[in-house]
Amino acid sequence: MGLDRIDTIIPAATAAVATVVLAVWLGGSVVTGLPQRLPEVEEQPEREPARPIAETGEHRATGLEPPELSGSWPRFRNAGFDNIAHEGPALARSWPADGPPVLWSLEVGEGHAGAAVLNGRIYITDFDAELRRDVIRCLSLEDGREVWSFSYPANVTRKYGMSRTVPAVTDDYVLSIGPKAHVVCLDTATGELRWAIDLVEEYGTRVPSWYTGQCPLIDDGRAIIAPGGNEVLMIAVDCETGELVWETPNPDRWGMTHSSIIPTEIDGERMYLYPASGGLAAVSAETGEMLWTDPTWRVSFANVPAPVPIGEGRILLSGGYGGAGSRMIQVTRQGDGYRVETLASFTEREFSAEQHTPIYYDGYLYGVIVGGQLVCAHPAGEIVWATDRREPFGAGRGPYLIADDLLFLLTDTGELVLVEPSPAGYRELDRAVIFDADQAFGPMAIAGGRLLVRDETTLKCLDVRSE
Repeated sequence: MGLDRIDTIIPAATAAVATVVLAVWLGGSVVTGLPQRLPEVEEQPEREPARPIAETGEHRATGLEPPELSGSWPRFRNAGFDNIAHEGPALARSWPADGPPVLWSLEVGEGHAGAAVLNGRIYITDFDAELRRDVIRCLSLEDGREVWSFSYPANVTRKYGMSRTVPAVTDDYVLSIGPKAHVVCLDTATGELRWAIDLVEEYGTRVPSWYTGQCPLIDDGRAIIAPGGNEVLMIAVDCETGELVWETPNPDRWGMTHSSIIPTEIDGERMYLYPASGGLAAVSAETGEMLWTDPTWRVSFANVPAPVPIGEGRILLSGGYGGAGSRMIQVTRQGDGYRVETLASFTEREFSAEQHTPIYYDGYLYGVIVGGQLVCAHPAGEIVWATDRREPFGAGRGPYLIADDLLFLLTDTGELVLVEPSPAGYRELDRAVIFDADQAFGPMAIAGGRLLVRDETTLKCLDVRSE
């Protein structure tokens, strides 16, 4: 691993950045040997504007009132953005021979969208392939029955599934981003539409290959979204009114990636971190001003993992596709700008992440690297331990989370593994086959000892409590 240090001083709001477009947008085939005939400009039909979701949306309610069970997981990587459940009942350290009890199972649309949980209700962005509609569904955590749904037309074809984002939920609002970058804000209790934005129509967003992977953020009553369009990198929208609060200019036209926005605070300044196509951007949470950028961090193929702030201005950046590896940076204020310093670097084979973001827990980093090994690393750049290459965790694209000092890891082939997260070494407690799958990629969630797991077409609720 490299421990070379890279210092750059990046002035606030005026950082110069490289214009880089991810290779995931490059595709298609070329047919040669045919005469070229290009239509005249006036012969090209104008693109018909998409009908607004307010006109095409369909709301359904069943009248079910599920019980308010304990526990929550209200957004991507939970309330603390760390993928850790910090409260809840005691969990079992071993399971019956056939695995944790399955409380219920539900068929869902093909995809990898994870669930959010609040007040005994599950919220998930789904897709109805028969009707060709994105569907935001509210389900009972107790038994999986539907409480309400809201759907709208979406022209989506299969690309390793359709939906793949986790909604953000508060007591008042549910915020979803669909596969084609439709942002929808609904009433949490009823599922009725508050407002919607088509990022492609309004901001010129280029939807990444394999569709939108950015999970939405609700922060202080505002929806925080990164369109990565022609002129605007990030926006804040008032969840109550749907009115725009601020926009972050995008002079270098950094594009949307599969990564998600993560808030942090550095030297008293609250900011939003977003790994865009041209580098890492940090935006003021209050004004939308660009505070600093790091154009040296770019994932050349598919940028998926989110940044991991670990305190004192330190941020872990990870990638897997294209051999990105990982980098630990230190950000400090300097004059009217910020200094970004590289503290440590890891190669792809040392510490990396293709789809799921590593976890920082009790002073150490845990992640499943390219090829499927579970690795424990110290933030200073030291690999503490790694599992044997001969027994990998699938291809390394399955989800994992931590609860009650236990690491739950679902391999991409559907096997759930229970591990004790400790720098002392790898200690496996149990494992069980949950799905017969080859693409169990969707993020997990846990609330009140109920673990929500999915493969491409099935959502299951497992009872992992000790009692």
